[in-house]
Amino acid sequence: MAARWAVLGLLAACVASAAKESVLNMCMDAKHHKTQPGPEGALHGQCAPWKDNACCTAETSTGAHQDQSYLYDFNWNHCGAMPEKCKQHFIQDTCLYECSPNLGPWIDQADTSWRRERILNVPLCKEDCELWWEDCKDAITCKENWHKGWNWTSARDGEGWLEGVQPQLAHCRPLSPSPGTNRCPRGFICQPFKYVFPRPGDLCEKIWSNSYKYTTEHRGGGRCIQMWFDPANGNPNVAVAKYYAQNGGDASPVPRAVLLLLPAALLSLL
Repeated sequence: MAARWAVLGLLAACVASAAKESVLNMCMDAKHHKTQPGPEGALHGQCAPWKDNACCTAETSTGAHQDQSYLYDFNWNHCGAMPEKCKQHFIQDTCLYECSPNLGPWIDQADTSWRRERILNVPLCKEDCELWWEDCKDAITCKENWHKGWNWTSARDGEGWLEGVQPQLAHCRPLSPSPGTNRCPRGFICQPFKYVFPRPGDLCEKIWSNSYKYTTEHRGGGRCIQMWFDPANGNPNVAVAKYYAQNGGDASPVPRAVLLLLPAALLSLL
């Protein structure tokens, strides 16, 4: 019996080590992600930093830059035109989500019709989060959580979107959406981001259901994921993923790779 446990212990250690390595270069099981990361020589615009090793295709990278993208039929301009400087952050956020092969330590299960996995509590660098908030504080929205709760029914030219909107925000009348895209729910008020998200951490953590976690870690320190980076200097998120895979932290306690690699003999002992 002692020998059996020793063998199982050794096997578990080997599996755990292999699992740590596997999360360092992987794509999540989601709507537009590739099965395995690899080179993509023609990634568009802000997604280009991931061209050497990406979980997105060139087509997906193009969709990430569209105001009302086919990727998710999501309309950034649901409360009027989003300022360009703000939109750049949402494009970069989309590129990171779709293209990065370095989010493995934070991949979690997601039981939805459009993806089986998501990211949870990715430690975002202080500068990336705070600049996102600064450039978007005067943009207009009606909701804190953009993952759910929208009105996806079709309607005539945004009918009912401005119920209860303050008169000074009347100029923020939403652009007419195509049928089947997100619209503000009845009774929700369009107002500046700085009121919906009073602090940078509110924006980064709440807007996508805790996909990101606001941190006080700085770019270049190896402890936080960068949305923005210069590919000429390499991808800094490779080292960050390795650190969290080896040291835990806020990474998912049981990544998918562990469950896939653990044999039935070990699972029976859990």
